[in-house]
Amino acid sequence: MFFVARHQTIKHTSMKQKHDNLTTDVYASEAMRESAPVDRIPEKGTTPQVAYRMVKDETYAETRPELNLATFVTTYMDEEATRLMNEAIAVNYIDETEYPRVAVMCGRCINILANLWNTPEKRDWKTGALGIGSSEACMLGGVAAWLRWRNRRKAQGKPCDKPNLVMSSAYQVVWEKFCQLWQIELRTVPLTSDHLTLDAEAALALCDENTICVVPICGVTWTGLDDDVEALDRALDTYNKKTGYEIPIHVDAASGGFILPFLNPDKRWDFRLKWVLSISTSGHKYGLVYPGLGWVVWKDKKYLPEEMSFSVDYLGASITQVGLNFSRPAAQVLGQYYNYIRLGREGYKAVQEASMAVARYCHGEIGKMACFKNYSPEISNPLFIWSLCPEYERKAKWTLYDLQDKLKQSGWMVPAYAMPKNIEQMVVMRVVVRQGFSRHMADQLLTDIRNAVEEFEALQYPTTSRLKYEQQVKQCGKVFAH
Repeated sequence: MFFVARHQTIKHTSMKQKHDNLTTDVYASEAMRESAPVDRIPEKGTTPQVAYRMVKDETYAETRPELNLATFVTTYMDEEATRLMNEAIAVNYIDETEYPRVAVMCGRCINILANLWNTPEKRDWKTGALGIGSSEACMLGGVAAWLRWRNRRKAQGKPCDKPNLVMSSAYQVVWEKFCQLWQIELRTVPLTSDHLTLDAEAALALCDENTICVVPICGVTWTGLDDDVEALDRALDTYNKKTGYEIPIHVDAASGGFILPFLNPDKRWDFRLKWVLSISTSGHKYGLVYPGLGWVVWKDKKYLPEEMSFSVDYLGASITQVGLNFSRPAAQVLGQYYNYIRLGREGYKAVQEASMAVARYCHGEIGKMACFKNYSPEISNPLFIWSLCPEYERKAKWTLYDLQDKLKQSGWMVPAYAMPKNIEQMVVMRVVVRQGFSRHMADQLLTDIRNAVEEFEALQYPTTSRLKYEQQVKQCGKVFAH
């Protein structure tokens, strides 16, 4: 009897699962009556449709990618590019024996970038490397500079225990990670109201015989501006001749590397400059590829230390690789090469010009609003920041953090944040314009900003964030005039 009953129960459960799998509506299934897994894998699986809906429904309420003006990463690609990348989703780039054409395409991408950046290298295959993102590309450029410095110091019989790196205080966190992981002192030049970007003379004042490189930024994450690489190169050339040092430049062009060649090709920031020995960029930003993809290129093979090239027997072949990671997706390489073919120089220029046009429009309209002040009168890349006018801020009952929260209610993600050390009292907002953000969408954003400001100006009492701000200012000994 027990066996029969148990058999009937098993049969009933099996039939119920079969029924769920074949005929039950997704939201009527057993799986949808249970909570989503938090810390244990479910005992039983479910249908692809149910699994898809559970994941999709949890993320549905989040900001739509095209309304996320905080992120730099690409959120739109052609349907054909998306299909091409999806078809390569299972391809591991490092398996060069199985996918040799992917490796060839990667080399072509490096060649194209090197020539966009005016490389003097005459080799058929230019010297560069693939990265998961611009962070890995930055680290590879930094490691190469550190190893070159160390090898030179060893050859001179000098100590190698106190390396340092010099750059603006408006650095991206990858440089802090790099310096921490490789035990390199990070020396930063503060931004000021007189120097909105890296001050070359102030940077050289921090340099010495232990400086592995100076890192200017093209497309500063904090501000959207470009450091003056040409001015830095001139100053550094004079400095190196005077001291006998050989301090090079690595350009962090995460954003600008795909903007300057198309919109300002005559600007000298790249390998045309004497001391620029390496450049890194992000393919998944203005390279217009879905994340994650980064590139680093050296001026010549002699600037890539041999210690960074690792050869390994893998799947029946000897593979030489430069990178911090080993296995990595190949889909992004295909996406980058697709873009080069699909867009060409004219297409890239058109896309970047469109983004710049929308950014300039937003920059101008926000600058016209009495309560706001743009950080700089012009923009260098399709992103910019602004703050509250000092006079307005003294009397306001709200802060930019309130505006951020208000815009979020309409789906927009426009970040508010404090600036780096030395001007950390300045709170700003930033808009990053990417492919997929149109003039029409910009008008919608500006309308929502104006409506929010109008609502804030009707407040009778200060917001919570405003009260917190006033308390902080009072602690600094300043007085408000209401």
